[in-house]
Amino acid sequence: MSAGYFQDRSTPASQDVFSPASPSIGITSRGANALSSRITSVLSASYADLEIRNALETLDSRGVQNSAETRRQIRLDVQKEVIQCNGEIVKDFGEVAEQLKRIGAAISSLNKYCSDMRDHIRAANRDTGPVLEEANSLMSQKKQVETKQQILGAFKSHFLITEDESTVLTSTAEPVNEEFFQTLTRVKKIHHDCEVLLGTEDQRLGLEVLEQSSKQLNAAFQKLYRWIQREFKTLDLENPQINASVRRSLRVLAERPTLFQSCLDFFAEARENILSDSFYAALTGSTSDTQNLATKPIEFQAHDPLRYVGDMLAWAHSATVSEREALEVLFISDGDEIKRSIQAGLESDPWLRRSDGDEIVFDGKKALNQLVSRDLTGVARLLRQRTEQVIQSHEDATLAYKIANLIGFYKNTFAKLLGTDSEVLALFGTLEGSAMRQFRGNMRDHVASVQSELAVAPADLSPPDFLEEALQMLGVLAKSYDTSITTVDDQENGFQPVLAETLDPFLSGCENLFKGLPQPDSDIFAINCLISAKVVLSPYSFTSERASEMDDTISEHATNLVDYQHQYFTYTSGLNTLLEALSSITDSAESLKTIPDLEAFKPEALVAASQQLDEFLPSALIDASENLKRLRNRNMIQDITEEAAGRFCEDFELVESKILAADDLLYNDNDSEEEDPAPGLRDMFPRTSGEIRVLLS
Repeated sequence: MSAGYFQDRSTPASQDVFSPASPSIGITSRGANALSSRITSVLSASYADLEIRNALETLDSRGVQNSAETRRQIRLDVQKEVIQCNGEIVKDFGEVAEQLKRIGAAISSLNKYCSDMRDHIRAANRDTGPVLEEANSLMSQKKQVETKQQILGAFKSHFLITEDESTVLTSTAEPVNEEFFQTLTRVKKIHHDCEVLLGTEDQRLGLEVLEQSSKQLNAAFQKLYRWIQREFKTLDLENPQINASVRRSLRVLAERPTLFQSCLDFFAEARENILSDSFYAALTGSTSDTQNLATKPIEFQAHDPLRYVGDMLAWAHSATVSEREALEVLFISDGDEIKRSIQAGLESDPWLRRSDGDEIVFDGKKALNQLVSRDLTGVARLLRQRTEQVIQSHEDATLAYKIANLIGFYKNTFAKLLGTDSEVLALFGTLEGSAMRQFRGNMRDHVASVQSELAVAPADLSPPDFLEEALQMLGVLAKSYDTSITTVDDQENGFQPVLAETLDPFLSGCENLFKGLPQPDSDIFAINCLISAKVVLSPYSFTSERASEMDDTISEHATNLVDYQHQYFTYTSGLNTLLEALSSITDSAESLKTIPDLEAFKPEALVAASQQLDEFLPSALIDASENLKRLRNRNMIQDITEEAAGRFCEDFELVESKILAADDLLYNDNDSEEEDPAPGLRDMFPRTSGEIRVLLS
């Protein structure tokens, strides 16, 4: 529409400009300039300008047509509308001014009312000011009192206990129950928290509370101490379900190490009396209260002394195991708690520590072992008396040694139960030493009585009776020792004293007899004795060293017998004469040529030696074995004879080699043209070493 508007306006203008009716050229030029300026301004105008766009939109909304009439009236219309608008605005402002006047009147009235109210308020403030100040002061005081009341209540609830709680804690008429332990725990906390009160400026309150809590704690521990003592008097250790309150009480009482130790001493004394009465009843059949028991007493059923001692030791071991198992429930199950409690008690009472500064560390197992050892003191005393009576009243060395081994076995068993530091082990060591002294004394008496029998060796060169008896006793002792040892360490050294008492003196007696016998009887007698002793010692590992020593000695005597048999072979066969003659002959040709000139190698002597050898060989082994017939070990007879025969064969090979060498030299020197040469040495001594080995094999 705007394009049409400008198109409508431009048409008349162009008509006016180029109209032939223009009056003059000057006017025409001026009009042309104005038109060009107008056109230029119109063309230079930007239609993107906001004001132009708004004006065009306004014209478009009014539906204005681009005509001469419209162009003449539009300005008037616009001015008229502007005037009308201004008039409406003036009218509206007049109404606004009227309203403002009424508002001003209202504000003036409100200001007056406010001024009156301020006057009234000032008067009221003057009248109520003192009352409000007093009320604020009272409210502040009320808050302070409430705060103090809360602090007092908190203090009383934390640092003070009620009369009922104090009665439960300190009165012996009240039982030791859960309420007692809860109250005790609370008082201990109060005593510990007094450090906070002592850190304030006024320490009087803290000191009073600390003193009161200390008195309450001491009274409570004294009550607990007396209650535990009463419980210990009636405590049944045979019951597997031991009262849990006793264990808890011991754990709590451990915070007072002195009371705890005193309680243990009391318990140990009570248990010592109980176990002593039980042991006496097991021995005799009646207690100290003259009450008969249903079980058969040990003294009536154990007629054998070894069984009597064994039954007593077995009863002591059984009682120890039962006592330890029962006390483990009291001490080991709460060992860590007791350790911590004792440590806390030492920290609270530093004067209880050692003078050397070392801390006392509670060891539950060690304390248990010590307590069980103390409980068994009475039993150990009675056991020692009865065992020493048995040992001293019998002169049987075997019985004394069996008792010593039995005591040693139980000593190792008790060491595993109670530790190596137990006092009970000292008792077992004493009893074992007493039994061994009795054993050695009895053995020495027996050896002294046997020495008178050491006259001559038996005719059959068998071990003498005293050695057989000693070996029989040694076998019994070795079996007893083998069944009693419990550890592998130092077994052999443990049996050496027994060998020194039961074997060495009798072997020495046999050695004295051996020295008075001729060959080969002395070596045969020695081997027979040693073999008998070795047979007894061989089954046991703890006598292996002594058995090995005997093997060496037997080998030495066997070597002597081999030498004897070798001499028998050489002298009986006549070979010794030839060997002695050849002892000076060397392997040189000159020396070998002198053999036929030797006296033993003369024809008559050599033929006689050959005949003697032939007579000897058929029964040589039988005759030689007959020399050792009293040797009990047949295999050894065969081995010795065969070894001697082997050496004889070697000697014969030497003689044979010399004879052959001499014959070779003599035959080479003789004239080969001689028709009847002299017989050689080999011809006069025809036996070969192969034949000898076959005959002596």
